[in-house]
Amino acid sequence: MKNEERVVIAGGGLAGLRAGERLRELGFRGEIAIVSAERHLPYHRPALSKEAINGELIASDLRLTISRELNAVWRLGTAATHLEPDRRVVGLPGGEELKYDGLIIATGVEPRHLAGAPRQDPRIHVLRTVDDAIAIKQAINSTQGLIVVIGGGLIGCEMAASVKMMGRDVAIVSRSSTLLGSAVGKNIADTVTEAHRVRGVRMAMGVKIRHWVRQAGGVAIHLSDGQVFFAAVVVIAVGASPSIAWLRGSGLVLEDGVLCDPTCHVVGGSDIVAAGDVARWPNLRFGGQPRRVEHWLNAVEMGRAAAENLLAGRENSRPFTPVPRFWTEQYGMRIQGSGLPAMGTDTTTLAGSQKDHRTITGFVNDGRLVGMVGLDAPTAMIKLSTELWRQNRVTASGPQRRPPQHVPPQQDPVPQNAPQNAPQHVTQNLAQNAPPPVPPREPTPVTGPMASPARHQESVRFEAPRTESVRFEAPRTESVRFEAPRTESVHFEAPRGRSERARPTRSEQSMRFEAVRSEALRLENALLQEAVRSEAARSDSARAEAVRARAEAVRSESRSESVRSEPGPARTQFSDPVELARVPRQQQESQPLPLPPSHAPVVRSRGQSRSLARTGPKARPR
Repeated sequence: MKNEERVVIAGGGLAGLRAGERLRELGFRGEIAIVSAERHLPYHRPALSKEAINGELIASDLRLTISRELNAVWRLGTAATHLEPDRRVVGLPGGEELKYDGLIIATGVEPRHLAGAPRQDPRIHVLRTVDDAIAIKQAINSTQGLIVVIGGGLIGCEMAASVKMMGRDVAIVSRSSTLLGSAVGKNIADTVTEAHRVRGVRMAMGVKIRHWVRQAGGVAIHLSDGQVFFAAVVVIAVGASPSIAWLRGSGLVLEDGVLCDPTCHVVGGSDIVAAGDVARWPNLRFGGQPRRVEHWLNAVEMGRAAAENLLAGRENSRPFTPVPRFWTEQYGMRIQGSGLPAMGTDTTTLAGSQKDHRTITGFVNDGRLVGMVGLDAPTAMIKLSTELWRQNRVTASGPQRRPPQHVPPQQDPVPQNAPQNAPQHVTQNLAQNAPPPVPPREPTPVTGPMASPARHQESVRFEAPRTESVRFEAPRTESVRFEAPRTESVHFEAPRGRSERARPTRSEQSMRFEAVRSEALRLENALLQEAVRSEAARSDSARAEAVRARAEAVRSESRSESVRSEPGPARTQFSDPVELARVPRQQQESQPLPLPPSHAPVVRSRGQSRSLARTGPKARPR
């Protein structure tokens, strides 16, 4: 791309942020415009149902760190209205049109509507944005009655646990007989349901809402089993739908999200990729059936992959084949998931404890492990993850290559050996206006159903050329010991068979001897000068060492004087670890640590934290 080209990112969430940062990492120097319907910069969304509700974190604590290199144009509070792929235009409110050379769709999802619910009532809320979390928190703090959560999924359970930890009365209404349903397996679902019940959460499981009655003091919720909950605050958490209304009429395939091919390129569009919760793509690692994955880590990984493939072009992209991961925490219990448990047709217990509730449930499809969910078993989950990767290998793959390194444009013309398989419009100008990179090595032929037969002669994997060795050795100089060069004999005899060759004259012999003598004198003078410089350097070093020794002696004497003059116990500098072990811990912590040698690697133990700037809340992503 040229510097004046523009990539538009529709969606200012996590996937859009990571996609923009990845564009800069790959060397894109054009304009990046991020269009977001929210009025806030990207923030930590999983914490909304936990720390943001119970008051542990405020809105400013949730903000994500944005790379300085991003240098994007943020259009906050501006929702995209329509898309015209043929004109490469994204419509904005007020009739504004934003042209693009590449488009990344990352608009995410929006809360699902519950039929019959009076959404216009200020006591009824949904949870998706930080503004929703603030409104729910204010409503809970300003009331005294029952808090009703509609929905028994991850968000509903996290919300109920957070409200209960605040000391408020809470009830869960769910159509499923257990919390979390089939997402975690029966054993873990029963354990979570019992954990909520023993803590006093009122449960209405396997029921439907008949009707709503709005009253002055609250909202009456009539259930199919005859129960009536009179709620001061209602939170609806019945899932989410992809935010694709603005894409109607664009010609893209919109079936439960934006349909993409395995490389994140949108079906029916050119130079358009999608990432995050809104994208529906076939994961070749899990059968190739298009699915959406609404997990925090997937938004990070897919945003970066979509940016890479946008610059690489559709034909040179590689498939996005992750193993999805998620986790949540309720009442101190940690639930971790990996793979696609929804694909499982049967479950099995992979690990369990007879002493407590720790367990791992495996999800099996056609005799193959496709997912697993663990309860308070992080170590066993790590060990079993290798088996999950082994049993779910990629069934088809595209060209294997490294992420493309974007080259800034130059004014030089294109050389004759420039690559001919540049991507589509997004990277055509790059191939036309920028000098080509260093030619890669001879490629290995790519085989498989995703390989392109027309591109066997050019490698898709770009590697840096081998540079010269980092180790340099000084050239061998001539010996210090000189011997008189052997001059040629004055008496010459013509070689046999070549009597016509003339004998050298005496002047030529003299010139030859003078040249050898001059070279010997020159080398001798150079060696003498080098010896003088070495002797001077040694003497200077000896003098400097003597000065340093005297200065060190003066400093040690002054330190001893100051220690004797100060009241209280004296501090001792320890260099021997055996001596340091005999000193009390309080005095050890006050001693400076010895500096490691420059060649020693920096190794951190597990218990040693790094001094990093805070990038988000303590909440763990789902």
